[in-house]
Amino acid sequence: MDIKQLKFLVALDETRHFGQAAARCHVTQPTLSMRLRNLEEELGLELVQRGQRFEGFTEAGQRVLGWARSLLAAEDGLYAEAAACRGQLVGTLRVGVVPLGGFDPMRLVSRFASAHPELRFRLFALSSEQILERLGRNQLDLGISYLERLDRSQFASLELADTRMGLLHDRRHFSFASPSLSWEAVAGLPLGLLSSGMHFRQSIDHALRSRGLTPQPRLESDAVHQLLLAASAGLCCAVMPLDSGLDGFSEHLQLTPIEDAHTLAPLGLIRHHGTPGSALAEACFVEAERLLSELRTAG
Repeated sequence: MDIKQLKFLVALDETRHFGQAAARCHVTQPTLSMRLRNLEEELGLELVQRGQRFEGFTEAGQRVLGWARSLLAAEDGLYAEAAACRGQLVGTLRVGVVPLGGFDPMRLVSRFASAHPELRFRLFALSSEQILERLGRNQLDLGISYLERLDRSQFASLELADTRMGLLHDRRHFSFASPSLSWEAVAGLPLGLLSSGMHFRQSIDHALRSRGLTPQPRLESDAVHQLLLAASAGLCCAVMPLDSGLDGFSEHLQLTPIEDAHTLAPLGLIRHHGTPGSALAEACFVEAERLLSELRTAG
């Protein structure tokens, strides 16, 4: 077994196509297929379901994929650690971000990119639970997520923001005389909400239920972009974080504050305590602390 076989396996998972996976790995399709069959023979397992085309992974293949990703992440971490020992920061910083939060992750990414121009970045939109799981498996370096029920023995955190909520609406379809809205007023509107299970949605549900309100959302989606499109079309209004910049999606969109509306827990930057630690994650923590200090001073 060698590291290239694991890269081929992960590329196949990400592209779901033998030809595209081979092109991504700069090999021919027969070479990729042969190397994957060699891996299966060495492990004594069928990993890939094959037909006329790629049909998915077997249950064993899914389990091996998890280990492959961990080993590839460890390889990246080793090179990053070696570079850090030479006084350099290189490699790819993998960051999991909850779909809706009151802190723009680009503030941190831009700051870090400016300080370390050799770095590359991969951002993943995930739920809070997925972020913690992937941090624990070394599939992420950092998470920007809510700090509710965070196990401090396993994770270090830096509080970023207390996320407040507002109602995103298109002025061509909805107008409000008041500079802020009550939850009672919001509940009577056609709402577009993030799918159940996400922390931001749970905070909305809690605020409504605690007031005896049970609205029926007109639209639910796990994609923020779809909610923005629906609001712009006048199909619904969407509960979104204030100061998120989402009202800049269209000249007609406006975010009106909702009274006493905030998430159940603050948003934070999270990294795993595991050993070995990520040099990239540790450096980003330092950069984030500087950024937050500057923002507090300016505020």
